[in-house]
Amino acid sequence: MRSRFSAYAMRDAAYLLRTWHATTRPKTLDFDPGLRWTRLEIVGKTGGGPFHTEGTVEFNAHYRTGDGAEVMHENSSFVRQDGNWVYLKAV
Repeated sequence: MRSRFSAYAMRDAAYLLRTWHATTRPKTLDFDPGLRWTRLEIVGKTGGGPFHTEGTVEFNAHYRTGDGAEVMHENSSFVRQDGNWVYLKAV
């Protein structure tokens, strides 16, 4: 989750697409040039350990726009694919 947040902050579409499950991955990503991701706060998680094949991460992603500071709250589902954790969808 932290690496994907960093990829959004750096606008690294290739990394985001590579870490997105094939069944839910978009063809391309467009970044809002007026949005700047500033901080990630992990609220909770389930699963995701070395012996798990799925898990969730609940988080608050803080960002700024021309209108000021905002927060996006999400609970994301991740699954292990070929040994790597990938984003599946928002729960």
